[in-house]
Amino acid sequence: MARKSETKPEKGKKNADGTKKPGRIKQIIEVFKYTQEIDRSTLPLMLVALAVSTAVGVLLTTLIFSSPWYGIFMGLAIGVLIAMMILARKAERAAFGRIKGQPGAALAAMQSIRRGWHVDDEPVQIDPRSQKMLFRASGRAGIAVVAEDSSSVSMKMLEKERRSIRRVLQHDNVPVHQLVVGDGEGEIPLHKLPTHMQRMKKQLTKDEAAQVTKRLNALHRSLRQSIPKGVDPMRARPNRKAMRGR
Repeated sequence: MARKSETKPEKGKKNADGTKKPGRIKQIIEVFKYTQEIDRSTLPLMLVALAVSTAVGVLLTTLIFSSPWYGIFMGLAIGVLIAMMILARKAERAAFGRIKGQPGAALAAMQSIRRGWHVDDEPVQIDPRSQKMLFRASGRAGIAVVAEDSSSVSMKMLEKERRSIRRVLQHDNVPVHQLVVGDGEGEIPLHKLPTHMQRMKKQLTKDEAAQVTKRLNALHRSLRQSIPKGVDPMRARPNRKAMRGR
């Protein structure tokens, strides 16, 4: 007779540290609390979406079926869906606002793009003195090189990276987009960077985009050689006094 295993399957998923992951509803509540603290308009907009959807549903079903009950259930369902979409958008913006101004914030925004772009995991250019960084992604829209500000150092690195890319691509007709994150004229706000990149016009086929990515791998170089010992740009901490305006 086969011996039964004494081990029992674990109930629920756990984090890497062994703690139990919160349920889906608890996660939504936590996201809502965090977002509402940062953006007070979150709850009013969600309630408005719920009320308007219910009112429209009641009005339509009353006119068509001479009964408001179908509209109540249909309006509530649609209202909850719209409210969740509002919460998701507000939460994403709040998360970007939290990391805004920190080194690597642009990379985090780029990595939130689910499809259409191949994003390099490390900076492609870094200035050892100022710790300014550039990030790069390739896709069917071409190549996007992203700077985190419009300083003269970042602009020089953008131009240097553009020339390096052109040399590797052997003057192929591949668009190279130079993007600058910021709130100034001609700059892209951090929370709008993923949407901006996704809306870029596709000019390459999938095979051409894959070939471009392979060629860019030849341009990849180890940044550790140009970084002073003891300095890790991916772990650089922002100047908190400067962020508070002191």
